Amino acid sequence: MAPEAERGERIVCYAGALVGAVFATALALRAQHTWLPLTVIAVVAFDLFGGTVVNATRSAKRRFHRPGRSSRHHLGFVAVHVQPFVLALLVPGFGVLSASTVYALTLGGAAVILLAPPRDLRRPVAFAVSALAITVTSTSVAVPVELAWFAPVLVIKLLPAHLLPEDAER
Repeated sequence: MAPEAERGERIVCYAGALVGAVFATALALRAQHTWLPLTVIAVVAFDLFGGTVVNATRSAKRRFHRPGRSSRHHLGFVAVHVQPFVLALLVPGFGVLSASTVYALTLGGAAVILLAPPRDLRRPVAFAVSALAITVTSTSVAVPVELAWFAPVLVIKLLPAHLLPEDAER
């Protein structure tokens, strides 16, 4: 969360993180995961659901899109989100091929958005790329049903929520 986040932003961010984590944990419990995968799923869900909301706040937009921040910074932010590989290592049924596909679609989508000329087309490009990435990951990637939320939430957090500045004209 951005240091200058307003009280309302903090409440909405934590509520989104908590509700998402509870829902994802309930799905993982229903799938009868042991404590380690269950814990990983809960932590990843808290981060992704909360981060989706955080990245959409004005305070985060001001912080991430302040003067001096470049496409390289934004691509780096996307690249460090290696949660697909953490899930592949620790959650049965979520394989390395699935993790690699989700990661590549997200990172590749970020590159397409950041390279979109002119800059005023970044918003529609971001939504087009996000819709495509969500469709591919939802229909063509083997993911356990209890993790069906993962790729769509990751894509939304990193592509439209993080990469788009508050003002589409920037």
